[in-house]
Formats: sequence, C-alpha cells, structure tokens
Amino acid sequence: MGKPIFAAAMLMALAGPAAAAEIHSVALKDIADEKAVFATVEAPNSVPARVRTGGTVAQLVVKQGDQVEAGQVIATIGDEKIARQMKSLDAQIAGLEAQLAKARTDLARAEGLFERGTIPRVRLDEARTAADVANNALRARVAERSVVEQQLAEGQVLAPASGRILKVPLTIGAVVLSGETIATVAEKNYILRLRVPERHARFLKAGDAVRIDGAEIGQSGARFGKVKLVYPQIEDGRVVADAVVDGLGDYFVSERIRVWISGGERKAFVVPAGFISTRFGIDYVKLRVDDRRAIDVPVQRGRDLPSPEMPDGVEILSGLNAGDQLVRP
Repeated sequence: MGKPIFAAAMLMALAGPAAAAEIHSVALKDIADEKAVFATVEAPNSVPARVRTGGTVAQLVVKQGDQVEAGQVIATIGDEKIARQMKSLDAQIAGLEAQLAKARTDLARAEGLFERGTIPRVRLDEARTAADVANNALRARVAERSVVEQQLAEGQVLAPASGRILKVPLTIGAVVLSGETIATVAEKNYILRLRVPERHARFLKAGDAVRIDGAEIGQSGARFGKVKLVYPQIEDGRVVADAVVDGLGDYFVSERIRVWISGGERKAFVVPAGFISTRFGIDYVKLRVDDRRAIDVPVQRGRDLPSPEMPDGVEILSGLNAGDQLVRP
C-alpha cells in the first residue's frame, strides 16, 4: 500500500498544480504565409547640393559620411571677378558719399543766401537739384553693391536637406560651372526598398506588415514595420515597394537585409516558445488534463513566427488540437 501512494505523490509533485500555473489556450489563427526577400536600406531621397554660380572651389567643409543639417554651408565657391567688382563699387560709393556731402553743404549755404536775398531762387533750385542727383547716384551704387553681395553669397553651397553625405566628387581648387553637384545628401529616416517577384504582386499592398531579424541591423529580437508605398511600375520582373522599419540606422546606404513579407494567409497553431521544452532532441508541451494534472505531449515544432502580439511565437505543425490548454513548464 505504501509504494502506490508514494508513486502517486511523486507524480503530483512532478506535474504541479496546473490551476496555479500560466495557461495558454490553443486555437487556429490566421497567419501570414511569409516569404523571404532581400531589401536594401535606402534614403527616401538622394538630393544633390548644386553650385549656384561658377568659379573655383575655395572651401570644402564636408566629406563622405558627415551628418549635415538643411541650410548648412558645405562649400564655398570663389570668383575673383566678383571680389574686384566689389572693391570697385566700394570706391565709387566712397566718392559719391563725398559728392553728396558737398552738395548738401552747397544747398545749406544757398538756402541761407536766399533767405537774405543775396541769390535768386534759380540758384537755390540748382543747389537742391544737385543734392538730389548726388543722393540718387549714391543709392543706385549701394543697390548695385547689394546685387554683387548676393552673387558673392550665392557662392556658398548649402545643404539642401538634413541627412548624410554620400558623395563628394570635387576637391578644393576644382573649377565648377553653375549647376554642378558639389555633394550628394541622403535624407534622414532611412527606408527599406523591397524588390519582390511579380508573382507575389497581388499579395503586396500598402499597410502590410514586414519583419526583419534584429541581428541584421545589429539589434536583438525581431523588428516589425509596414509597407509604405508600392510602386506601380514593375522593373525586371520585380515589384518595388518601400517599407518603414524603426532602427535601420542612419549611416550605411544600400545595405542588403533579408525581409519577411506576406505571400498570402493560412491557418496555423502558434504558441509562445516558453511553453515548449526540449529533452533529448524532442519538443514537448505540458497539456492540461484537469485542474490538478498536466501531461507531457510531444509536438513537431515549425518555424518561428514572431509578431507584435507574440514576440516569441512558434508554429506547431502537429501534436495539438484546437481548444487544448497548455501549462508553462
């Protein structure tokens, strides 16, 4: 009598009280029939920073890989003709200022003489006209100088967008013409550019979920994103689409990453990996029999199916039925 009672006690101790353990109910669920494709990390736009005026590259303050902000000066184009023109206008403005000062002095003297009746009104009008002419001539030269200043300011090449410098094809001392590219800037917030075989085109649409392995981008766990745009033009038998995934980084461009996308839907059993134990190469789950007992049932594990709702989800191919209740070991 003692041995059966002892064996029953050992069985209950090994099984544990299932009612107090964590329970997972098995149910068929619709899952994406995922297909692995390769995608590249791309910038939303690669924008060229162009020269507005021709000349010689006098200063180049960026190199490949530098981070820049929109409006930041990345190069300066020098033109000796503009500098000499500026000096000439400065000399002319100085002369016109002297002429204007003399004309105003003559006008003040003429007004005093006219009040005393020494000179006729014609002389006063001539002095007033001379002062107006000198003032207008000075204003014209100042406006001309502001135009040259703007031309000189346009010699500064500004970053057209915030992002990373991809290419700098010129060096200091190079002669450039108006419109030439000084650097290429990759905009921030990189995206994944997918190229999917056209047989999967009918399954791919904006808003679909995509999954990548975090190890591909130096992180742990799966990373999830969504398809942002599907391009209507098929290139070389492939559909091109853009997907947004957090954590892609902001340095390497055109890096290839394996991406899992939906190729349709199917039904499957998915359970958390924590409910599966492996002994001697065989996977087991604890199947709840009643409130006090749980038995080990062998199952055939499929591939990992992580999702935002179940990050450690694993597909079970056989060994379970809908409605089974699993106990965490």
